[in-house]
Amino acid sequence: MDDGTPLPRVTYSNIGVDFSHLHDFLDREIPVQRARLGRFHPNRIGGRDDEIGEAYFTRSPIDRDLAIGSFVAADANAVERAVAAARKAAPGWSGREWASRVNALRAVAAAIERRKYELGIACLLEVGKSRAEAMGEVEETVDLIRYYAAEVERNGGYGIEMARAFPREATRVVLRAYGVFAVIAPFNFPLALSAGMSAGALLGGNTVVYKPSPKASLCGALLAECFEAADLPPGTFNLVCGTQAGPLLAAHDGIDGIAFTGSNDVGMQMLRRNAARPYMRPVLAEMGGKNPTFVTATADLDVASEGVMRSAFGLQGQKCSAGSVVYIERSVFEAFEKKLVERTGKLRIGDPADRNVYMGPLIDTVAADRYFTAVETVKRIGRVVFGGNRLSGGSYDRGIYVEPAIVAGLTADHHLNRDELFLPFLSLLPFDDFAEAIDRANKVPYGLTAGCYARDTKELDYFFDRAEAGVLYANRRSGATTGAWPGIQTFCGWKGSGMTGKGGLGPFYVPQFMREQSLTSMEG
Repeated sequence: MDDGTPLPRVTYSNIGVDFSHLHDFLDREIPVQRARLGRFHPNRIGGRDDEIGEAYFTRSPIDRDLAIGSFVAADANAVERAVAAARKAAPGWSGREWASRVNALRAVAAAIERRKYELGIACLLEVGKSRAEAMGEVEETVDLIRYYAAEVERNGGYGIEMARAFPREATRVVLRAYGVFAVIAPFNFPLALSAGMSAGALLGGNTVVYKPSPKASLCGALLAECFEAADLPPGTFNLVCGTQAGPLLAAHDGIDGIAFTGSNDVGMQMLRRNAARPYMRPVLAEMGGKNPTFVTATADLDVASEGVMRSAFGLQGQKCSAGSVVYIERSVFEAFEKKLVERTGKLRIGDPADRNVYMGPLIDTVAADRYFTAVETVKRIGRVVFGGNRLSGGSYDRGIYVEPAIVAGLTADHHLNRDELFLPFLSLLPFDDFAEAIDRANKVPYGLTAGCYARDTKELDYFFDRAEAGVLYANRRSGATTGAWPGIQTFCGWKGSGMTGKGGLGPFYVPQFMREQSLTSMEG
């Protein structure tokens, strides 16, 4: 603030906080950052600008007339140069003391924090996040890096003295870097997921070739500037953009590991290709979810309807943790549906630069096609309870703005209740038996998050014991299935939602970027 008053931090859970001072600041700052759009951003390889490749231009989903910037689509030669630069830098970076790497990543976090309003507004304009979602993501990005750095420090760089077979024989077990990691990130959390995967790799002693989503190239370029501001050695962190860079990296023999967030189909393709190699290399993948919520007759329906609404329609449902299916006990189905529709009907949809907007546009026409196909399917065999329409007129015509869709009448095994849609699309299903409802939800191939609303402790205990997902929430007003925060909730995908059985935001994440080595020597 101009008067020196600190602005409040935004998280995904601090609902009910007075953010008026922050909004006043953003009212002034958003036009400033918007005026800076449209610049050229080259790739960064070996600490230098790399402009070789085909230029591409991106526009905002908020307003198709708003140019975000121009970027360079890395071709095979550019990817080759980036991998070579990372390989050249790898021995020096992995050879550093772990404390030196921790200090370097803390410097990255500080660089991001200094530019957090610029980064948050870029996320808003490029992806279509609301103010709260965008600023919350930047705060999460800073906390992610600092948490991972603190974990490396807490574990002494992951070295352990072992027992001795003989008095003079000393053995130490250490975790060591693989070498070069490809970090392939999605559009929906272009800062937090990119920085989290990159920080995990770098803290583990690996160098990085980072490929952001083409739909979030600006966020990727600005994030790369923050990494370079920490004076990492040239080649330690490299940026390559474009649609082809991801597949080229994933197939490259010079890559020692892959960190990926995206669809199950793409993640499993990477895993299968890697399994066919002479030897396996790690593929750390988070691959989406279906994220059921259960509402029993003992639930507080006001809390439940708000939590479900927030998790289903924040960021237009374009989150891997977005709630998309709700199982409701039949005796309260009608009452819950009514409350949910009332709350959803009050959501403000529009340009997320507006302080009062909750839902922005869909990211692109591919998402729009999925949305309208799903709605038309329900119209034929079920019931559209609310929404399902495209908004038009005025500023709505500059992007793809749709109403949140609430539907009912589909069977639990219908593909719309099993497939990840990545849309503001929520299906309601009644149940008579709680155990049976959880069993039906568990049959879905995903297992990322799940939520439950109940005041009966036995029901809650059953949910925590039987729901097959890595992240479970109960009675959460701020989000039925969303809102994990570094060091508080871990974020681990089970089944088709993940690969390693260990997730981000928690104490077991960074060691996945390292491999174990036992060192034995005789003394004296």
